[in-house]
Amino acid sequence: MPAALHPYLNFPGTSREAFEFYGQALGTAPQFVTFGEAGAVPADHPEADKVMHGSLEVTDLIRLYTADVIEGMSPEGHVQGNNVTLSLMGDDESVLRSAFEKLSEGGTIVMPLEKQMWGDVYGSITDRFGIVWQVNISGA
Repeated sequence: MPAALHPYLNFPGTSREAFEFYGQALGTAPQFVTFGEAGAVPADHPEADKVMHGSLEVTDLIRLYTADVIEGMSPEGHVQGNNVTLSLMGDDESVLRSAFEKLSEGGTIVMPLEKQMWGDVYGSITDRFGIVWQVNISGA
């Protein structure tokens, strides 16, 4: 997939409940990885069972993603109304790096594009209009 745009929904600890509901409504089963399973926090951490990444793949063109906002993940925490992020994903590195650079003009780079623990290159920005974008370049 060269590049695709998918909504990323953030919740205050209710990602699993929301995506199970959405999955029933849309006729598909969600998949989840918790912060503990991914090694992002220790297994005995109070938020280890919260969703780090969840997906609901309805069709090739309709995909929703989710995460629970845990302490320290966002300076303002979960804010209702600001809980949707646009996520550019794919393997076309030049297109995705260019989009990241252009979208960050006049905005704020929250996390620079860097190799992540899951093997992909990932970065996040808030554009000059206040929209949060994630860019994920798939690894080989």
